[in-house]
Amino acid sequence: MLRITDTIAIQDWELTENFVRASGPGGQNVNKVATAVELRFEAATSPSLTGPVKARLRRLAGRRWTKEGALILQCDETRSQARNRDIARDRLAELIKKALTPPKRRIPTRPTLGSKKRRLKSKKVRGEVKAMRGKVDPSD
Repeated sequence: MLRITDTIAIQDWELTENFVRASGPGGQNVNKVATAVELRFEAATSPSLTGPVKARLRRLAGRRWTKEGALILQCDETRSQARNRDIARDRLAELIKKALTPPKRRIPTRPTLGSKKRRLKSKKVRGEVKAMRGKVDPSD
């Protein structure tokens, strides 16, 4: 069981771990040992998460979200299978914690009078600079 908060815990049946060979440096160890972990969390069917949390999690997951509604996290940072497994589980917990907090609603603000005046003044100055760029009269 993976505990996210005091009220939310992910059951073991919701997680599937698949160990594969890691890419990158590591010499013969890379070719022999399956240390990289692929953690699959069936988020869409998870009873631990509410609908809005699932929607936010889907948006945060991006390409890691599958068509079936699963979240797939990969980790091949270390040469230790157990450490990679812990890192992947920590990443999943962090992602779910981010999805738990609803985004703040933006309150639209109006520009101040001073900022409007500064904007118009800079536009006028710029226009005057451009007006001075006219063609040169050869008779002068």
